[in-house]
Amino acid sequence: MTADIIEISRLALHDQVASRLRTMLVEGLIAPGAKLNERELCLQLRVSRTPLREAIKLLAAEGLVDLLPNRGAVAVKLTEADVLNTFEVLAMLEGMSGELAAKRITDEELAEVRALHYEMMACFARRDLSGYYRLNARIHTAINEAAGNPVLASTYRSINARVQSLRFRTNQNDAKWKHAVEEHEQMIVALAARDAAGLRKVLISHVMRKRDTVLELMRTGQIYPQAQKAS
Repeated sequence: MTADIIEISRLALHDQVASRLRTMLVEGLIAPGAKLNERELCLQLRVSRTPLREAIKLLAAEGLVDLLPNRGAVAVKLTEADVLNTFEVLAMLEGMSGELAAKRITDEELAEVRALHYEMMACFARRDLSGYYRLNARIHTAINEAAGNPVLASTYRSINARVQSLRFRTNQNDAKWKHAVEEHEQMIVALAARDAAGLRKVLISHVMRKRDTVLELMRTGQIYPQAQKAS
């Protein structure tokens, strides 16, 4: 019984550390391409190296961290080609998720997506970008899960993870943020109407617009300013 309790406590700590690191990576508190300094992170998160290393391995599996020989763990940093290729695939995965979800979503799942949307809109009204993004990501994940295809869900998670931090930055312009909110409202309407073609269309457009914004920010040095200065 004691061993079980210790194991549960250990896993809970590992999950908590992974959650906090994930937020730091997505929100740019750890810069893209930066090395994850274990000593500093242990002090900052007030944990030992064992749960930290377990968390880093989990985030590496998710695609948020790259494990490099002789360099350790670094926050993922994508090139323009990476962005083009990743968003091209992601748009199709999101579109397929929407198409299938519109056909298969249950009333309970739809109610949950609506609730998340209302919470997200409250964050938008307060200009709480961090809260908004977390709820935004949960909505996209909920639509993907409502598609009822575990292979699609697994593929989506692995592809989406590598661009989470880039997607977070696309709403820091107020006009673009407002447009993203309008697209989310269209998603809810299409989902409630079980409009498979409509939801597929708006999701693909939504993701491709994100891609274009990311590329614009990269080319003007607003996402990777150090790379911009060096060029």
